[in-house]
Amino acid sequence: MGSASSPLVAIVGATGTGKSALSLDLAETLVERGQSAEIVNADAMQLYRGMDIGTAKLPVNERRGIRHHLFDVLDPREEASVAGYQADARAAIEDIQRRGAIPILVGGSGLYVSSVIYDFQFPGTDPVIRDRLEQELTESGPGMLYRRLRDLDADAATSIGPHNGRRIVRALEVIEITGQPFGSGLPDESKYWTPTIAIGLRAPREQLVPRLDERVRAMWRDGIVEEARSLMASGLGVTAARAIGYAQAIAQIGGEMFEGQAIEATAILTRKYARRQVGWFKRYPQTVWLDYDEVDRSDVALQLLLDHA
Repeated sequence: MGSASSPLVAIVGATGTGKSALSLDLAETLVERGQSAEIVNADAMQLYRGMDIGTAKLPVNERRGIRHHLFDVLDPREEASVAGYQADARAAIEDIQRRGAIPILVGGSGLYVSSVIYDFQFPGTDPVIRDRLEQELTESGPGMLYRRLRDLDADAATSIGPHNGRRIVRALEVIEITGQPFGSGLPDESKYWTPTIAIGLRAPREQLVPRLDERVRAMWRDGIVEEARSLMASGLGVTAARAIGYAQAIAQIGGEMFEGQAIEATAILTRKYARRQVGWFKRYPQTVWLDYDEVDRSDVALQLLLDHA
């Protein structure tokens, strides 16, 4: 279990709601009060080195001297793993707490955040079962596997959808290993791993969508195509190559999309992703929700910390 010496602050919400800015404002305010604070990344794509523009990764020179953890720790050829991330993030948080600082977990990758803040043991893996299922996926596609999952665990099938072959395989593997529905392998959201203050940022959809669309246009202005070309030259794994924005930039480089099509496709996927994030995080109990444009939101966050103490 995490150390209770100082609480974990988790800042969550959809992309484009200003989570990074709030984390920096809160950390800076704490430092001014003589209390050190450090930021831990919970955005799966920001784990990757060189994937900066498409992930809106905060440049080092804009981090206001606050120590950041778990940025740029994976080569884009590697596959990110929630289980591996959980271990690394919790180790970083416990180290921050041991040093008397306050850890601030920031990001919008729902399962990554949940794996850290909630009491969650990852089901094991069985290479024989995994290989058999992956061979089925390769030979016949996700359709038959999806129908099998729907029969075994309708809730998991609905959550994963019929096209995500890798997650369908994982769900079927866990069901076969444990003999229980895959849903039972999700984090227990009634029990924190370590004392936690969860702060959610929200924005009305009519305000969020234009912000997201502008963010996508800015990615192209800032050079995501050149960044993607550079990443392709050194090699990309499946996860990195499928990342929103990068997949479309790669398609543009390959002549499969015109620039306008790539931008529009990225904008559509970004909006859908934001909707999924909202759905994921609104399930979190005990979360204090703040408006993304609330001027005193860092003061509210600070007060939550003080009240907790």
